[in-house]
Amino acid sequence: EKDVTVRGLELIKSSSKVFLEAYTSILSIGKERLEAFYGRDDIVVADRDFVECHAEEIYLPAKESDVAFLVVGDPVCATTHSDIIIRAREAGAVVEVVHNASAMGAVGCCGLQLYNFGQTVSIPYFDENWRPTSFYPKIKYNRRGGLHTLCLLDIKVKEPDFEAMKRGKIVYLPPRFMTVNE
Repeated sequence: EKDVTVRGLELIKSSSKVFLEAYTSILSIGKERLEAFYGRDDIVVADRDFVECHAEEIYLPAKESDVAFLVVGDPVCATTHSDIIIRAREAGAVVEVVHNASAMGAVGCCGLQLYNFGQTVSIPYFDENWRPTSFYPKIKYNRRGGLHTLCLLDIKVKEPDFEAMKRGKIVYLPPRFMTVNE
């Protein structure tokens, strides 16, 4: 909660609406703790469904008042966030991006130099019907060039249970967080 920049904190406190994106990354503390730190009690958690299917509820109000969209990490690293920025600007909303601490910058803490990194890859969970291989050539390319590869491991939070949906029930699977061993 305390990794937010001073500028970010000012905007959070002055915004008429605050959304916390809970789809592309996870926050290790609860919404209530954030609300206490930010001096608010109205933060809206934006899960995958909200971000993918109702993003206009985030950016359309920004045409009339200040809206904060909180992201764990860098706000422009995920295509999901870039898409919302583009759509907000196309809708006529003023967008200000406030950069934050992220895994992309934190790799330097491991003693690795950012200059020696190649393309970053996302490694998704596989299932019986989907085994993407698009990240393999990027890792191979980086390795041949003597470059490090930052691998972003998949998370599954609030994923629908399709079998339950077939029976007319909305049920979510337990959260999963990919480990290196997977």
